[in-house]
Amino acid sequence: MAVTTAMIKELRERTGLGMLECKGALAETYGDIEAAIESLRKKSSLKAAKKAGRTTADGLLGLKVAADGSRAALVEINIETDFAAKNEKFKAFVEKMANAAYDIGESDPLDALNQQFNAERETLVQEIGENIAIRRAVVFAPKDGGYVAHYLHGDQRKASLVEMTKSNVELGKDLAMHVTAMNPMVVRGEDIAADVVAKEREIYTAQAAESGKPADIVAKMVEGRVRKFLAESSLLEQPFVKDPNQKVGQLCKQAGLECRRLVRFEVGEGIEKVEMDFAAEVAAQVKSSQGG
Repeated sequence: MAVTTAMIKELRERTGLGMLECKGALAETYGDIEAAIESLRKKSSLKAAKKAGRTTADGLLGLKVAADGSRAALVEINIETDFAAKNEKFKAFVEKMANAAYDIGESDPLDALNQQFNAERETLVQEIGENIAIRRAVVFAPKDGGYVAHYLHGDQRKASLVEMTKSNVELGKDLAMHVTAMNPMVVRGEDIAADVVAKEREIYTAQAAESGKPADIVAKMVEGRVRKFLAESSLLEQPFVKDPNQKVGQLCKQAGLECRRLVRFEVGEGIEKVEMDFAAEVAAQVKSSQGG
């Protein structure tokens, strides 16, 4: 069967791929559109596999929140460059992942997303020409009347969720913004893992020992620094970002509520980004668009 312009147009609309790729797939399958789609999906998986080793340190965060604060989902979807993160199809994929995580609930949303949407992710990798990773996903869905406060920064690169024992929209927004800005590790100092505290104590001990002071003084110095670390790392002990004269714990007590848990995402945190100059980045984009 001869490949017509109408066939190419339909295949492009259904796959979002380029005209030449669609024309080639239709020629291979003698005009069978369904077979052409299957062929393109297989090639998409191969191209996606080639790109799988590339560092994805850029990207966007996606957020979906219930109107009453009873549930919220936060996801991080990574891509290689800031330029590609502005792609409308990538943005739509991020939003779709947030909505899907919201529907999945608290039971391992990340694993579910990677299983359910891997084929779609691979197709998008082929279309955009950069590796894409569904990196993190979390859902807060308190079952006893709790409230989930949220904050997503305008550039969609930093965001937080804070679960509280009851609804307080204004304070909740302030707390979520505070978490985004000040990055506490935990709600309370005692929530910090014992191995993390032990590592900090080891570092402080080594530093204090260099002072040459007596052992009992060194021990007091170390414990003082550990207490400071615990306070600085816990939400309730931090000075409130909008009023440093008040601690966050005091605000919560005055409002008659407790903070149960928090999570903060920042795009690419913990990933070593490979710096590339602009000319090299453009060259890489051109190469990718040509099937490299």
